[in-house]
Amino acid sequence: KCLNDAHAALMGEIWQGAAKDKRDVVILTLGTGVGGAMVCDGRLIQGHIGRAGHLGHLSVAMDDPPSIIGMPGAIEYQIGNGYLAQRTNGRFQMTSDLLSAVGAGDAFAKQVWDRSIQSLATTIAGLINAFDPEVVVLGGGIANAWEAIDAPLKAWLDKIEWRPGGHRVPVIHATLGEWAGCYGAVHFAK
Repeated sequence: KCLNDAHAALMGEIWQGAAKDKRDVVILTLGTGVGGAMVCDGRLIQGHIGRAGHLGHLSVAMDDPPSIIGMPGAIEYQIGNGYLAQRTNGRFQMTSDLLSAVGAGDAFAKQVWDRSIQSLATTIAGLINAFDPEVVVLGGGIANAWEAIDAPLKAWLDKIEWRPGGHRVPVIHATLGEWAGCYGAVHFAK
Protein backbone atom coordinates (compact mmCIF):
# COMPACT_ATOMS: atom_id res chain seq x y z
CA LYS A 1 0.00 0.00 0.00
CA CYS A 2 1.26 3.48 -0.86
CA LEU A 3 0.22 6.90 0.42
CA ASN A 4 1.30 10.36 -0.56
CA ASP A 5 2.36 12.74 2.21
CA ALA A 6 -0.99 14.52 2.62
CA HIS A 7 -2.94 11.25 2.60
CA ALA A 8 -0.61 9.95 5.31
CA ALA A 9 -0.90 13.17 7.32
CA LEU A 10 -4.70 12.97 7.28
CA MET A 11 -4.67 9.33 8.38
CA GLY A 12 -2.33 10.28 11.23
CA GLU A 13 -4.52 13.17 12.36
CA ILE A 14 -7.58 10.87 12.34
CA TRP A 15 -5.80 8.10 14.23
CA GLN A 16 -3.91 10.12 16.86
CA GLY A 17 -4.34 13.81 16.19
CA ALA A 18 -6.71 16.73 15.77
CA ALA A 19 -9.41 14.73 13.94
CA LYS A 20 -9.23 11.67 16.19
CA ASP A 21 -12.00 9.20 15.44
CA LYS A 22 -13.73 11.43 12.86
CA ARG A 23 -15.18 9.72 9.76
CA ASP A 24 -15.56 12.67 7.37
CA VAL A 25 -12.49 14.91 7.26
CA VAL A 26 -10.64 17.14 4.80
CA ILE A 27 -7.04 18.22 5.35
CA LEU A 28 -5.06 20.94 3.61
CA THR A 29 -1.31 20.93 4.16
CA LEU A 30 0.07 24.42 3.66
CA GLY A 31 3.79 24.62 2.94
CA THR A 32 5.94 25.00 -0.15
CA GLY A 33 2.80 24.00 -2.01
CA VAL A 34 -0.62 22.90 -0.83
CA GLY A 35 -1.48 19.24 -0.37
CA GLY A 36 -4.73 17.71 0.66
CA ALA A 37 -6.72 14.60 1.35
CA MET A 38 -10.26 13.54 2.19
CA VAL A 39 -11.77 10.76 4.24
CA CYS A 40 -15.45 10.13 3.55
CA ASP A 41 -17.44 7.74 5.74
CA GLY A 42 -14.17 6.49 7.20
CA ARG A 43 -12.60 5.74 3.81
CA LEU A 44 -9.56 7.53 2.41
CA ILE A 45 -10.44 8.81 -1.06
CA GLN A 46 -7.52 8.04 -3.35
CA GLY A 47 -9.29 8.02 -6.69
CA HIS A 48 -8.78 5.90 -9.79
CA ILE A 49 -4.99 6.37 -10.08
CA GLY A 50 -4.19 7.84 -6.64
CA ARG A 51 -4.47 11.44 -7.76
CA ALA A 52 -7.39 12.37 -5.48
CA GLY A 53 -6.61 14.92 -2.82
CA HIS A 54 -4.30 17.18 -4.80
CA LEU A 55 -6.42 20.02 -3.50
CA GLY A 56 -3.67 22.60 -3.94
CA HIS A 57 -4.48 22.64 -7.64
CA LEU A 58 -8.08 23.75 -7.21
CA SER A 59 -8.52 27.05 -9.04
CA VAL A 60 -9.67 30.12 -7.10
CA ALA A 61 -8.52 32.88 -9.47
CA MET A 62 -8.68 31.96 -13.16
CA ASP A 63 -6.53 34.91 -14.28
CA ASP A 64 -3.57 34.09 -12.02
CA PRO A 65 -0.51 32.12 -13.19
CA PRO A 66 -0.72 28.31 -13.40
CA SER A 67 0.47 25.86 -10.76
CA ILE A 68 3.13 23.28 -11.57
CA ILE A 69 0.49 21.05 -13.20
CA GLY A 70 -0.88 23.91 -15.32
CA MET A 71 -3.96 24.84 -13.28
CA PRO A 72 -4.49 28.61 -13.48
CA GLY A 73 -5.02 30.45 -10.20
CA ALA A 74 -4.61 27.40 -7.99
CA ILE A 75 -4.85 27.80 -4.20
CA GLU A 76 -1.23 26.60 -4.14
CA TYR A 77 -0.28 29.79 -5.98
CA GLN A 78 -2.35 31.89 -3.58
CA ILE A 79 -0.86 30.68 -0.29
CA GLY A 80 2.08 28.32 -0.91
CA ASN A 81 5.64 29.39 -0.07
CA GLY A 82 6.79 28.16 -3.48
CA TYR A 83 4.97 31.02 -5.20
CA LEU A 84 5.35 33.74 -2.57
CA ALA A 85 8.25 35.50 -4.32
CA GLN A 86 6.22 35.56 -7.54
CA ARG A 87 3.11 36.89 -5.71
CA THR A 88 5.13 39.63 -4.03
CA ASN A 89 7.43 40.65 -6.92
CA GLY A 90 10.41 39.16 -5.08
CA ARG A 91 9.81 41.03 -1.84
CA PHE A 92 9.18 37.96 0.32
CA GLN A 93 10.52 34.43 0.05
CA MET A 94 8.88 32.85 3.10
CA THR A 95 5.48 33.30 4.73
CA SER A 96 7.19 33.93 8.07
CA ASP A 97 8.87 37.03 6.56
CA LEU A 98 5.56 38.15 5.06
CA LEU A 99 3.83 37.81 8.43
CA SER A 100 6.62 39.73 10.19
CA ALA A 101 6.02 42.56 7.75
CA VAL A 102 2.26 42.35 8.36
CA GLY A 103 2.97 42.63 12.10
CA ALA A 104 5.15 45.68 11.45
CA GLY A 105 2.28 47.42 9.63
CA ASP A 106 3.41 46.88 6.03
CA ALA A 107 0.31 47.62 3.91
CA PHE A 108 1.50 45.63 0.89
CA ALA A 109 2.26 42.56 3.02
CA LYS A 110 -1.17 42.84 4.64
CA GLN A 111 -2.84 43.01 1.23
CA VAL A 112 -0.99 39.86 0.09
CA TRP A 113 -1.84 37.99 3.30
CA ASP A 114 -5.49 39.06 3.20
CA ARG A 115 -5.80 37.73 -0.36
CA SER A 116 -4.14 34.47 0.72
CA ILE A 117 -6.63 34.01 3.56
CA GLN A 118 -9.59 34.95 1.35
CA SER A 119 -8.46 32.37 -1.23
CA LEU A 120 -7.99 29.76 1.49
CA ALA A 121 -11.50 30.46 2.82
CA THR A 122 -12.97 30.16 -0.68
CA THR A 123 -11.22 26.81 -1.15
CA ILE A 124 -12.37 25.51 2.23
CA ALA A 125 -15.95 26.62 1.62
CA GLY A 126 -15.92 24.80 -1.72
CA LEU A 127 -14.51 21.66 -0.12
CA ILE A 128 -17.19 21.83 2.56
CA ASN A 129 -19.82 21.97 -0.17
CA ALA A 130 -18.23 19.06 -2.05
CA PHE A 131 -17.48 16.70 0.86
CA ASP A 132 -19.60 17.83 3.84
CA PRO A 133 -16.86 17.03 6.37
CA GLU A 134 -17.22 16.96 10.15
CA VAL A 135 -14.04 19.02 10.37
CA VAL A 136 -11.38 20.61 8.15
CA VAL A 137 -7.79 20.28 9.38
CA LEU A 138 -5.00 22.68 8.39
CA GLY A 139 -1.47 21.35 8.65
CA GLY A 140 1.97 22.09 7.24
CA GLY A 141 4.51 24.77 8.05
CA ILE A 142 2.33 27.74 7.15
CA ALA A 143 -0.43 26.47 9.44
CA ASN A 144 2.02 26.91 12.32
CA ALA A 145 1.19 30.62 12.01
CA TRP A 146 -2.24 29.70 13.39
CA GLU A 147 -2.68 32.99 15.25
CA ALA A 148 -2.43 34.82 11.89
CA ILE A 149 -4.80 32.38 10.17
CA ASP A 150 -7.58 31.52 12.61
CA ALA A 151 -9.50 34.79 13.14
CA PRO A 152 -9.37 36.17 9.57
CA LEU A 153 -10.21 32.74 8.13
CA LYS A 154 -13.24 32.43 10.43
CA ALA A 155 -14.33 35.94 9.43
CA TRP A 156 -14.25 35.01 5.73
CA LEU A 157 -16.00 31.70 6.32
CA ASP A 158 -18.72 33.57 8.25
CA LYS A 159 -19.42 35.43 4.99
CA ILE A 160 -19.25 32.57 2.48
CA GLU A 161 -19.73 29.15 4.11
CA TRP A 162 -23.11 27.56 3.42
CA ARG A 163 -24.46 26.60 6.85
CA PRO A 164 -27.73 24.67 6.61
CA GLY A 165 -29.46 24.82 9.97
CA GLY A 166 -26.67 27.09 11.22
CA HIS A 167 -24.11 24.25 11.15
CA ARG A 168 -20.55 25.59 10.96
CA VAL A 169 -17.80 23.14 10.00
CA PRO A 170 -14.90 23.60 12.44
CA VAL A 171 -11.54 24.44 10.86
CA ILE A 172 -8.82 23.25 13.22
CA HIS A 173 -5.06 23.17 13.42
CA ALA A 174 -3.32 19.82 12.97
CA THR A 175 -1.65 18.59 16.16
CA LEU A 176 0.90 15.99 15.02
CA GLY A 177 3.18 18.39 13.15
CA GLU A 178 5.94 16.78 11.12
CA TRP A 179 5.04 13.38 12.57
CA ALA A 180 1.53 13.25 11.09
CA GLY A 181 2.65 11.39 7.97
CA CYS A 182 4.59 8.83 10.00
CA TYR A 183 1.59 8.12 12.20
CA GLY A 184 -0.67 7.88 9.17
CA ALA A 185 1.62 5.54 7.23
CA VAL A 186 1.86 3.20 10.23
CA HIS A 187 -1.88 3.25 10.76
CA PHE A 188 -2.68 2.74 7.08
CA ALA A 189 -0.26 -0.19 6.80
CA LYS A 190 -2.01 -2.10 9.62
